[in-house]
This record gives sequence, C-alpha cells and structure tokens, in this order.
Amino acid sequence: MRITHLGHSCLLVEAAETRVLIDPGAFSDAWHGVKDLDGVLITHQHPDHLDPDRVPALLEANPDAVVRTAADVEEAVSLEGAQGVMPGAKFAVGRLQVQVVGGDHAVIHSDLPRVRNVGYLITHPEEPTVFHPGDALDTAPAAVDVLALPIMAPWSAMKEQVEFVRRFDGLKMVVPVHDELLADRGRELFARQITRLTGQEITWLRDGEPYEVNVSAPDRDISTQEFVSG
Repeated sequence: MRITHLGHSCLLVEAAETRVLIDPGAFSDAWHGVKDLDGVLITHQHPDHLDPDRVPALLEANPDAVVRTAADVEEAVSLEGAQGVMPGAKFAVGRLQVQVVGGDHAVIHSDLPRVRNVGYLITHPEEPTVFHPGDALDTAPAAVDVLALPIMAPWSAMKEQVEFVRRFDGLKMVVPVHDELLADRGRELFARQITRLTGQEITWLRDGEPYEVNVSAPDRDISTQEFVSG
C-alpha cells in the first residue's frame, strides 16, 4: 500500500491495484490533475474537503472513477456521477471494499447548522485497513491499521484527538490530516503531545510523496467488521 498526503485532508490511497482519492478540497492544490483514479470519496460538503470549482474537472478527467459522497453534498455541489451514501453502506472501488460510518459533522458552534459527514473504512484481505473519518471524532471502527487523524480544526481541541486515538486498538500508523490551519511549530507541538499521551507516533507525510506503508496485512475477517460509536 502507498499513501500520499496531497494537502489538508486529501489523501491518495493506492492498494490492490486500485487508486482512491479522498477529500480533494480547496485548501490544497497538489491533487489537481491527478488521473487514473478508480474512486473519489468525499466525506462532506465543506469546501476544504470538496473544492466546488475544481472537483468537476477532476471527475471529468477520471470518468471511470466511482464517486461517493455524504448524502447531502448534492444540495451544495452538483457532481456528475456522484452517489450519496449513508452510514452502514458498503461498496467496492476496484479491488478494495469501502464501508461507510459516522453520520454528522462535529459541532463547530451551536449557531451553525451541522451537515452530514461520513467516514470511509478502506479494506482488502491482503492490505492494511485505512480509516478517514472526515470532520468528526465520534466513530472508531475496530481493527484499523492506518488512521487519518484530523489534527487541528475549529470544531476540536487536542484533548479530543488524544481520546480519539486512544479508542483504537492495534494502530500501526497515524497520519495527520486537516492541518492547513497549523504553522510548523504548531504541528510539532500537536505531534509531540499526542504521541506522548497516546503512545502512537505521528507520521507526517507533508512532502507530498508516496509513502510505502510497511505493516503486515491483517489476519481477520473484514466481512464482519464491527463499529463502536461514541
């Protein structure tokens, strides 16, 4: 498996001869022009996760890609070929299986309406399992190997990231995302404190280069994946 962080919350996951792009938003441009995608997954409608001006061109350049979004994305942006998904849904992207969890975006402020937010659990019997939660820390699937951790946001505090990471057993790798609001010194502080409090070392992938995930494939039956909601 290879994972590339393409800025903010955007990840490119390459596994089992399948390429999946998650959350191509307006806070980054490294994903512009990416081709040969088998899937594009959108956790929610906010523009830092879904660039309404550029994602249509991305989909046009990847006409065979499976496109899945939170169910209310179509209310904000019209995307050709996109299908909204709800928690509990399962679907295939190439040789990978994707399971949908979550439901709602984390509370930013009581005066602001919440939108739908879904997390994507990406699995294959011979590959590590990857979880991208979007903008919520309320659902922790079991048996995750690689966690995309939203490390800083207006809707969270570091104490919440710490408790979120602690809910996962057997994590092999924690990749920070949602980090464009942090300066380098802030990134160092968050990484140091979260590592100290959870025992999970943070792996920054900010150079935009593909990272080979060197963890063993899970020895488990992913067809019976269980989820724990907070």
